[in-house]
Amino acid sequence: MVDKERKNLPKAKRIVVKVGTRVLANGRSRLDPTKVGKLVEETVKLRTRGKKIIIVSSGAIGAGVGHLNLRSRPKEMPSLQAVAAVGQGILMQVYSKYFGDYEQPVAQMLLTGEDFTDSKRYHNFKNTLAALLKLGVIPIVNENDSVEVEEIRVGDNDTLSAHVAVGSGADLLVILSDVGGLYRGYYGKKKRGELIRTVERVTPEVEKLANSSFRGFGGMLTKIRAAKMATRAGIPVVIANGNQKNVLERVSAGEEIGTIFLPERRKK
Repeated sequence: MVDKERKNLPKAKRIVVKVGTRVLANGRSRLDPTKVGKLVEETVKLRTRGKKIIIVSSGAIGAGVGHLNLRSRPKEMPSLQAVAAVGQGILMQVYSKYFGDYEQPVAQMLLTGEDFTDSKRYHNFKNTLAALLKLGVIPIVNENDSVEVEEIRVGDNDTLSAHVAVGSGADLLVILSDVGGLYRGYYGKKKRGELIRTVERVTPEVEKLANSSFRGFGGMLTKIRAAKMATRAGIPVVIANGNQKNVLERVSAGEEIGTIFLPERRKK
């Protein structure tokens, strides 16, 4: 069953790729354009094979911090939202530049929690996404950090990517992190423990593996919960290290890389 699920990954036509802040940023948590370029190159390779790609991208705050030459990431919400507003434009400029080298059109979609809880807005979101894919455009999705408040927050881009995968009817969700997957006994990069190659079902025991040792803005627990949401909708999920060479190509080829979460049922 496990081998069969990996072998089915090359058949995935519609793929949602969530890329974390640490995959796109340098050691100072600022956006690194060369890392965006790597992601773009790998994405275009999949596009040439007929795949339809949706990117859920972090990095706006890091781009804003770098552009404004701030010493650190702000902690107060108004300042954080202002930095995100600045950074969102910078982030899209970088994506547009690198995708433009391949003459690949992109579009920005900024969403809030209401886009998934309000039926009319959810319907509009799905229609817009479908229209963009039909036009051959790669949507680049992010939470609208500059206007979000607690009542309308999605919360993190891992959860957002699961919502997007379900709403778009994706065949595969790939979550790229600076961690190579889900580990048993993980206590930092120098003591990673045992990589779990396959998770057949997200149980409370699996969630307990994502302890506080997994660092990052989202953390491993949000990734596992995103995988739980997607797999319940019949979508397989792979968590892999986005800094590895040709990671998207290797995942979509069915290579045993990262951790795969098996769908609980067949996607409708």
